Amino acid sequence: MLIAGFPAGAWGTNCYLVAPAAGEECVIIDPGHQAAPGVEEAVRKHRLKPVAVVLTHGHIDHVASVVPVCGAHDVPAWIHPDDRYMMSDPEKGIGRTIGMPLMGELSVGEPADVKELADGAELDLAGLQLTVAHAPGHTKGSVTFGLPEAADIPPVLFSGDLLFAGSVGRTDLPGGDMADLLDSLARVCLPLDDPTVVLSGHGPRTTIGQERATNPYLRQVAADRQGRGAAGAPRRGM
Repeated sequence: MLIAGFPAGAWGTNCYLVAPAAGEECVIIDPGHQAAPGVEEAVRKHRLKPVAVVLTHGHIDHVASVVPVCGAHDVPAWIHPDDRYMMSDPEKGIGRTIGMPLMGELSVGEPADVKELADGAELDLAGLQLTVAHAPGHTKGSVTFGLPEAADIPPVLFSGDLLFAGSVGRTDLPGGDMADLLDSLARVCLPLDDPTVVLSGHGPRTTIGQERATNPYLRQVAADRQGRGAAGAPRRGM
């Protein structure tokens, strides 16, 4: 399997191109601010044919290049319906203070073909099977994409801004909610096996095992689950 990733733009948002191998069809995950040149470079380098863009959520640092990338390759964009509005009206999702410094240089809007993601959906794209998990908390429509173990790699979770190495996504933007985020960590991340590779929206790769041992948020939800199991009633959360 081929996973080509690079950070792009003012926010250093990770964009990924995923394919069964070089020279084949690929899926593009989160082409954000100033990601289009990097996407084209990776397409040329690995001789890839994009068939879809899939989005972990609607914040502009993850979707700013969706229109040019989808247009260049005549492919659809997939996004959860709760975050779809952010593609054409990003200020509602990220806030005027954060968004305005770059709004003048951004071309926002929806691509010609938008498809909506559903929790538990299995997307069969580019010879890959991506499992969609609705994971609200950072935004109402945040999702993760899971790939099963392949011959040459362990399972992979594209976590968006749900789980980072040592941290989690912020919850102070519109649609953010810490209780929802902790619930998403418990449902989506905690059950995964330790070798699962986590490729997040920002920062370096990690694994579920490493985060289970060191990430204070994942440790908190694990402790809460243990407490509920032992006492038969929920403990107080964060």
